Amino acid sequence: MATLILVRHGRSTANTAGLLAGWTPGVNLDERGAEQAAALPARLDGVPLAAVVSSPLQRCQETLAPLLAARPGLKVHTDERIGECHYGDWSGRKLSELADEPLMKIVQQHPSAAAFPGGESMRAMQARAVDAVREWNARIEEEHGADAVYLMCSHGDIIKSLVADALGMHLDLFQRIHVDPCSVTAIRYTPTRPFLFRLGDTGDFAALVPRKSPEDGGDAVVGGGAGAA
Repeated sequence: MATLILVRHGRSTANTAGLLAGWTPGVNLDERGAEQAAALPARLDGVPLAAVVSSPLQRCQETLAPLLAARPGLKVHTDERIGECHYGDWSGRKLSELADEPLMKIVQQHPSAAAFPGGESMRAMQARAVDAVREWNARIEEEHGADAVYLMCSHGDIIKSLVADALGMHLDLFQRIHVDPCSVTAIRYTPTRPFLFRLGDTGDFAALVPRKSPEDGGDAVVGGGAGAA
């Protein structure tokens, strides 16, 4: 079956402002995010891409723009199922404020039971994303063969949930996974099991330098965070 390359969008204005963007309109890449997107074509040089699938959100579309310019003729599809989690009433709020919400403890420790007011559950988020990948795997293989490689540009929580599914992890463990902006995660699917080849690869080890962050207290950054400075 196909090999899937998952790219998280580049750093956004919401990431640097400490906001949980969700589907809030008008969230675009900041200067660093634009630089990350511009570097993506070179990072993927030599990797044959049969197709590209994108979240409909602006920050993903902007992340893909340099890659598409470098590879004219590459077919792009938009799929809402790999769009960001619908955070409902939490959308657009500061993560520092949300940390005090009682629901945050559930999101961190028991995400399979978490449902955002006015939005969707994390369980539903994962289910739609996994369904999308299963369908695209079959379509890509049918159209391009079993050795085909394709790319999806999506969001932190979506990618983490897809990695958890590939590893056979319960959703309640997915907060242990971290993917930085514009990181590359690669999963090769076979008829019997998936194999994780890359996880959150940016080629930049600055993210490993100890720094004060929400993770220092044991909590994951909902939505994915801003990555290394």
